[in-house]
Amino acid sequence: MTELESLRRERRKWLGWKNIAPLQEAIDTLPEPGVDGVELGEVVTARLEPDYEAEHGAQIEGVARMLMPWRKGPFRLGELLIDSEWRSQIKYDLLEPHFDLEDKVVGDIGCNNGYYLFRMQSHRPARLIGFDPSPLYYSQFRFLNRFFRSPIEYELLGVEHLPLFGQSFDTLFCLGVLYHRSDPVGTLKALRKGLKKGGELFLDTFMIEGDGPLCLTPGKTYSKIPNIYFIPTVKALENWCEKAGFSAMKVLTTRRTDRNEQRKTEWIETQSLEDFLDPEDPTRTVEGYPAPLRLYVRIDN
Repeated sequence: MTELESLRRERRKWLGWKNIAPLQEAIDTLPEPGVDGVELGEVVTARLEPDYEAEHGAQIEGVARMLMPWRKGPFRLGELLIDSEWRSQIKYDLLEPHFDLEDKVVGDIGCNNGYYLFRMQSHRPARLIGFDPSPLYYSQFRFLNRFFRSPIEYELLGVEHLPLFGQSFDTLFCLGVLYHRSDPVGTLKALRKGLKKGGELFLDTFMIEGDGPLCLTPGKTYSKIPNIYFIPTVKALENWCEKAGFSAMKVLTTRRTDRNEQRKTEWIETQSLEDFLDPEDPTRTVEGYPAPLRLYVRIDN
């Protein structure tokens, strides 16, 4: 058994955790879906057969609510709209003009429930592989994929495991992950090890404004998020990429997170952006740091 196979086997055991096993059982009890068609637009949609929805709609909604919180989306299953915290179509629509995935092997690192992967199917890639070590997000994906019936592969693994795959990927996406890593250069090196020569990485991260190669190192929390380590300027990120061995970095755009993109809905039952910003000065977080500003880049291997 290879190291990768052993790791996969160990991670599958997580699905038996006492808070996860009931979710798996609830998904397994859903009857075989009656689906009239799938739409891969801004709201990823499965059209359900009327008789099927009339008989099983309440059960479907019940399982969906068991799987809360829903961070990424939105999704629609028949008449049921899962209105996620993030309107993920904003980020996807921003990136889509910059990539061509046809016939490529594509990986999404930190894929959450697979929203971006579901949408990427319309580009006809050769393979789509999601990586996320969260058994809850895997459970959301598994629930959704009963209706969407996609060929997406889902690994309960993280960015640090990419080297186990060798240089397998033509294109990698790593969206909203880098600032959660205590070693950003090491993370970029792991991403590069997963890319073929000539491959490309699409990445977004929090950033701070400034001309120098500097970064913000928050205290206990940033925007009430505890595991934020380094928030770079553009030049600092460029230097990290160079140290990791990448050949070039191109800035695609920057975007300040606003309450249209991230907000509290009935599908999360927790705080959201409005609670993370200073109520008297929305340009600052509650801790006094600059409010979240995201940098989107393409990095060439």
